[in-house]
Amino acid sequence: MLSAAQLSGPKAWSLFSAKSAPSSGPAQAWGSYAKGCAGGLQALPESGPTWQAMRLSRNRNWGHPELISFVEDLSAQAARQPGWSGLYVGDISQPRGGPMSSGHASHQMGLDVDIWMLPPKRLNLSRSERESLSSISVRSADQRSTNGNWSPQHAAILEAAARDPRVDRVFVTAPAKIAMCRTAQRSDTAWLQKIRPIWGHNYHFHVRLKCPVGSPGCITQTPTVDTLSKGGNGCDETLNWWVTDALAPPKPSPEPVEPAPRKRGARDYVLEELPAQCRGVLASR
Repeated sequence: MLSAAQLSGPKAWSLFSAKSAPSSGPAQAWGSYAKGCAGGLQALPESGPTWQAMRLSRNRNWGHPELISFVEDLSAQAARQPGWSGLYVGDISQPRGGPMSSGHASHQMGLDVDIWMLPPKRLNLSRSERESLSSISVRSADQRSTNGNWSPQHAAILEAAARDPRVDRVFVTAPAKIAMCRTAQRSDTAWLQKIRPIWGHNYHFHVRLKCPVGSPGCITQTPTVDTLSKGGNGCDETLNWWVTDALAPPKPSPEPVEPAPRKRGARDYVLEELPAQCRGVLASR
């Protein structure tokens, strides 16, 4: 337990957000996806043959070399889809990982990446265009189904991401997975169980890699996708809950309900709450 004095110190996000360049040394992921940092990260080039990094002003296009390689590979597969020239890539991590000033609780070890749902028509956007262009939603307004923006190409790209052995799980709006479940075969179980429903992922999907070899301080997420899916593909009543009961208005309680105490989140962490190695990551030149 940290003392009150320690908890009142500078927030970790302010320290990590102030770093504009990565630390030296080999690539290492420390801690967990939502409470960690990373050394030796690499920048995804702003533009490549099959991708463009978006919102460059955020300086969040930094990742573990394995993640950078994954993005390059997935974008090449996306470029083979009709109507897609590659991928528009959203946030990865800050130069040294760690908590961010806004937008994410995870993305702290350079192993998470957001991919836009917008099919790129061209890959020569200017920096200003990358700040103003918006993605598209693939979910209906009532949150219960996909809309007309959803396409077989989206499904194919999500499948390609989930089939990659480096990937631990892929987060996407529940209606997208429901659409994919309609054509699922038994042989699809191993990759389809990696597609995980979550709120707020209708404009982009979020890929999370497994802890890479050479990062013993990286904590693997639990439960595994196999455990969450009970060995199946996740196309069951737990998936249907997201578009039925989860959207139902709460029933009024006959008794006054005390508000739950606020949980401390990523923006509340001080450096002492992160892995000890994160101090060295911050101090490194």
